[in-house]
Amino acid sequence: MSQSNTPIILFTNDDGIESPGLWAAVSAFKGVGRLLVVAPREQQSGMGRSMPVYSEGRIYPYDVPIDCDNCAAYAVDGTPAQAVQHGVLELSEYKPSLLVSGINYGENTGNGVTISGTVGAAIEAASLDIKSIAVSQQTPKDLHLTYSEEVDFSVAAQVTVKFGTWLMEHDSLPDDVDLLKIDVPAGATEDTEWRMTRLSRRRVYWPTRPERVSIHDTGKLGYTFNADPAQAEPDSDVYALLKDKVISVTPMSLDMTSRTDMFRLRQIVEGKRQYGG
Repeated sequence: MSQSNTPIILFTNDDGIESPGLWAAVSAFKGVGRLLVVAPREQQSGMGRSMPVYSEGRIYPYDVPIDCDNCAAYAVDGTPAQAVQHGVLELSEYKPSLLVSGINYGENTGNGVTISGTVGAAIEAASLDIKSIAVSQQTPKDLHLTYSEEVDFSVAAQVTVKFGTWLMEHDSLPDDVDLLKIDVPAGATEDTEWRMTRLSRRRVYWPTRPERVSIHDTGKLGYTFNADPAQAEPDSDVYALLKDKVISVTPMSLDMTSRTDMFRLRQIVEGKRQYGG
């Protein structure tokens, strides 16, 4: 296989280039293609698909911390979505065959996924017509912003390479499937089943009010887990991961248009039909 025919697999995340979750994913793909890691230099959780104008975009070669012959890595001063752009536009010799975002510390489920830099990076790559997966591992909240080695990413890594290689080998996905969001439960094993799910409308992590005396003081917003997974939709990612403890695979689309009946909605807007009638 010539170099030009060798698939390039682009890796990024929102936890930063030093994250063990990122390198667990990279290790799983050894031998599959040319592995290109382009990840934020610093922790970038919660950045979604943001493109802040203050990002400097400096790129730093990074020493690959694993035994990998066909692997290159770069740290970027920027968000996960910006790392994807730098990877595609500047660092990849030709269009990547796959973008892998993750493996993230902490699940990304429910209607809060647009906050996730892990998901945001996959959305950005999908918008550039690159097959993409965003993979997250359920962890305790106090480990979300860490590089804790208490988290076992081995099963999540196997799941990542399973779905990633499948995507690379198949072009028959429905037109409205642009990326896959995968969430792996804590304690998953090789025998843990996986389930196709939809994105829950429920929120799992809720913002918490800053603790300060005056609004002029520093006041950092926080978040807390506040959900009853059993109350989520039975076919949703929240129910599958947090209630049934199975691997959730959610197909996502770049088309965020409501699935409503457009003609009926127009009638409602024009006052020709009552809502709910």
